[in-house]
Amino acid sequence: MLKKELILRNPLRQLGFETEDILPAGAIGAVLSHAGVGKTALLVQLALNGMLRSQNVLHISLNDPVNKVNLWYSELFHHLAGRYEGAQINSLWESVLPHRFIMTFRVESFTVPKLEERLSDLTEQGIFSPTMMIIDGLQFDESRRSDLNALKALAVKNGIHIWFTVRTHRHESSGSDGLPVSFSAIADLFDLVLELKPERADVHIKLLRGSGSTPVGSPLLLDPSTMLIKDKEL
Repeated sequence: MLKKELILRNPLRQLGFETEDILPAGAIGAVLSHAGVGKTALLVQLALNGMLRSQNVLHISLNDPVNKVNLWYSELFHHLAGRYEGAQINSLWESVLPHRFIMTFRVESFTVPKLEERLSDLTEQGIFSPTMMIIDGLQFDESRRSDLNALKALAVKNGIHIWFTVRTHRHESSGSDGLPVSFSAIADLFDLVLELKPERADVHIKLLRGSGSTPVGSPLLLDPSTMLIKDKEL
């Protein structure tokens, strides 16, 4: 019952998409914001929703060690399930953990061939076969175009979808497409782009590119105190 309730409470449905995953297999998406706003927290919640639906999530971190990434998952899961009884929460947490695998790289040593090799090791040995991949900490500019094309091909080949965190800069100007100038040059490679935009005491989740639309007057927010996604009405 708890598992079903947490799945049904997924507020990202309000972005207007027809499926729970938002991204179909073979697609890539990005979450944009400047440092410290909540990109990783948002993607961890997408991952948790997938894990609750028995989907396998491969989380690749280029900045943080495994224990820090695991802490993100644990804290956000327990925030989400906080109103339920402790033993029930712990039991559910243990049951969803096998659906997540954390992989780390040093930023300077990350390459697509290395990722493909490690992914093949996991899948060919029957250790882990992901449905969703998160790549957190990759630096983006026009020079990444070939890597992104290769990663998109990897997503198509393996029938997965990939989310990226993209760090933008404070006070950065936007292009005619409404996207930060530093990202615009590679934006055409992405099927969906979300932006986290601090406004007064709130962080708004805005859809900048992709199908679906945020309901007028009812944007989604990221609660700065818990980093949980919530509706503006809550």
